[in-house]
Amino acid sequence: MGDLLSTIGTPLYYAISAIWLAWHRLFDLLPISSGWSWTLAIIGLTITIRALLIPLFVKQIKSSRNMQLIQPKVKELQKKYGHDRERLAQETMKLYKDTGTNPFASCLPLILQMPIFLSLFHLLRNAADRHPKGFLDQADVDQISGGKIFGAGISDTLTHPDNTNVVVLAVILVISMTATTFITQRQLMSKNMPADAMSGPYAQQQKLLLYVLPIVFAVGGIAFPIGLMLYWTTSNLWTMGQQFYVIRNNPAPGTPAAQAKADRDRAKAVRHGHGDVAVDTAAPAVEAPEEPRQRQQPKRQTREQRKQSSRPNQPKKDQ
Repeated sequence: MGDLLSTIGTPLYYAISAIWLAWHRLFDLLPISSGWSWTLAIIGLTITIRALLIPLFVKQIKSSRNMQLIQPKVKELQKKYGHDRERLAQETMKLYKDTGTNPFASCLPLILQMPIFLSLFHLLRNAADRHPKGFLDQADVDQISGGKIFGAGISDTLTHPDNTNVVVLAVILVISMTATTFITQRQLMSKNMPADAMSGPYAQQQKLLLYVLPIVFAVGGIAFPIGLMLYWTTSNLWTMGQQFYVIRNNPAPGTPAAQAKADRDRAKAVRHGHGDVAVDTAAPAVEAPEEPRQRQQPKRQTREQRKQSSRPNQPKKDQ
């Protein structure tokens, strides 16, 4: 098992350390301490990883939206096959396949980030013990181990605090990491899920993530190095900004975010003087055009008729 983990982890150690080292070389050009250059390099590493995961985030959004839209059909299947769990599972999976929906796509970015998270954890732990790993040489790990930000080392943890500065900074980051984890999940559920999707298996999955993940990171944060908690907090802030953009500009139909966008579009249309065009969803009433009238050509009269019309009307004689 250890050999398997080493085989999988070793390429990641080199990949993560290469990106981290590249950002450090960039920030090392600034007139700042080595502790801050390595810390800013962690933020640069986070941005790089999250940028590479954008295609997966787009896939996650599409799959999550499909899950929301098919919830009424899932409920119908539950009513129809609730007594037969095997048949219900078969029909549900068939529905997922027909609609191109992956029920686990919402967890995919998180799952793929975990190996990166663990790789950075091992890099920081080895740096604390001054053991080179990946592309980090002895001089690099010495700088990481000895570097300080606000009086605390980025490889320090709450389990072995060197001083009060370590405790204070670690506690702040544990709270920040836990709070941002909760807020990112809550943001998705409260604004971009229709009322029909707030119950059922998908909703239960989202609620589980909402409360379990913050607890996991709150407890695990005690043993996490400061640099690792900074990575996760930065990643959560990226997720919040990314979700805010998507929810604001491309919300799922029938959600509070969709209603808010419709209100903004309506107000914008009114400000630009196009209220009737942009706001009204129904087609405006159009007056029926008048039927074209054909010009009546005058009838040609005979000479006798013209003489009669030119004579003055004479009173009729009494018989």
